[in-house]
Amino acid sequence: MTRRFVVIGGDAAGMTAASQAKRMAGDALDVVAVERGRWASYSACGIPYWIGGEVAQVHDLVARSPQQHRANGIDVRMGAEAVELDVPGQSVTVRDVESGSRTTLEYDEVLVATGARPIRPDLPGIDGAGILDVQTLDDGRRLLDALASGRRVRNAVVVGGGYIGVEMAEALLRRGLRVTLVEQAEEPLALLDTDLGRRVRDGMEKAGVTVLRATAVTGFEAGADGWVRAVSTTAGQVDADVVVLGLGVQPEVALAEAAGLPIGDNDGLRTDPRMSVAPGVWAAGDCVEVRDRVFDRWVRVALGTHANKQGRVVGINVGGGQSQFPGVIGTAITRFCHLEAARTGAMVAEARDAGLDVVVETIETTTHAGYLPDAEPMTVRMLAEKGTGRLLGAQIVGGRGAAKRIDVCALALWAEMSVADLAMSDLAYAPPFSSVWDPVQVAARALCAVV
Repeated sequence: MTRRFVVIGGDAAGMTAASQAKRMAGDALDVVAVERGRWASYSACGIPYWIGGEVAQVHDLVARSPQQHRANGIDVRMGAEAVELDVPGQSVTVRDVESGSRTTLEYDEVLVATGARPIRPDLPGIDGAGILDVQTLDDGRRLLDALASGRRVRNAVVVGGGYIGVEMAEALLRRGLRVTLVEQAEEPLALLDTDLGRRVRDGMEKAGVTVLRATAVTGFEAGADGWVRAVSTTAGQVDADVVVLGLGVQPEVALAEAAGLPIGDNDGLRTDPRMSVAPGVWAAGDCVEVRDRVFDRWVRVALGTHANKQGRVVGINVGGGQSQFPGVIGTAITRFCHLEAARTGAMVAEARDAGLDVVVETIETTTHAGYLPDAEPMTVRMLAEKGTGRLLGAQIVGGRGAAKRIDVCALALWAEMSVADLAMSDLAYAPPFSSVWDPVQVAARALCAVV
């Protein structure tokens, strides 16, 4: 007998699950995916690089079109919004976005992969024209249309100094705009310790971005035509011809909450390790909470890497196999022009706030052998548990080739290695790639002396 698997949400988690389950179960599984938007399986993380001109066209960000999914046996329905999930009745009510008509899909198993929505605080004027999000490809198109509208756009304000804010500041700078970034925290990139965030700010300011740190936005002012003309902040008013909001996201869980599914303390769906939330009901992607392996606590991390893995776990389980999502350790990486930044595991303050007895070392080095002319500076900070030497976290800021080294630290942390293990591990060496002791091993060796 053919089973039906209904997927709510057509991006990373949803379509990975749909594809994996169909691949495993074949004709024994009828897979229907509903997506309220116009795009499926696309890279939201690539939007800043499309805005900045490094990605030539929007279709370059699409991993697989609805037509390609249909060719693989998945019934993908675009412009179809799930408006009600009836768990006892095992059905989903779907509304056609254009016509408003409704249909009911019965299911044997269902996946909630509804993603997240941009945070838009309740501030005066925030709904004015020219104040834009960059969550979806359509958001990106609206921003590009604004820049090409014939309106004189010279001043851009980016609100929020996280990943998206920093990346959008670079993209708009590449477009030739005067860019101001407004960040409420002490420094941009709060994923780093404050002093390392200051180095990112220094790099941004040298490139021409005005950074207003420890500054809150209090409202937006529009001109006579309704288009934004200024951003009001605690540091004064900033001229703006376009505003990009990069304040993070909130899980999109209204559908699931109305269905009585469990919501955690971080406002995301709470699943078991198999990504199940109830019998026959699964959840994955930006709408869920996950387990932090370093602190053994629930967290919410909206990243495409996790969404794809969680979708794969769901697809394997629905397809007849067995799989679990093992959690996260907080690995992240970004770039502003030639300056790279990355982290994994705990930051110093949060480790100490959690009651851990930690030791910290920070080293200054270069991306490869210093005697080569293109070596660039880099900083590595590493922390470990006092006594045991267990690696707890690392941060890297530096030039080209610096930040991706965080993966060595992440794997060591994932495997619960000590800093002594990391210091003596067999990493590749040649002068164009590394000093004879790789920078992460230099930091680990320094910690060995104090743990």
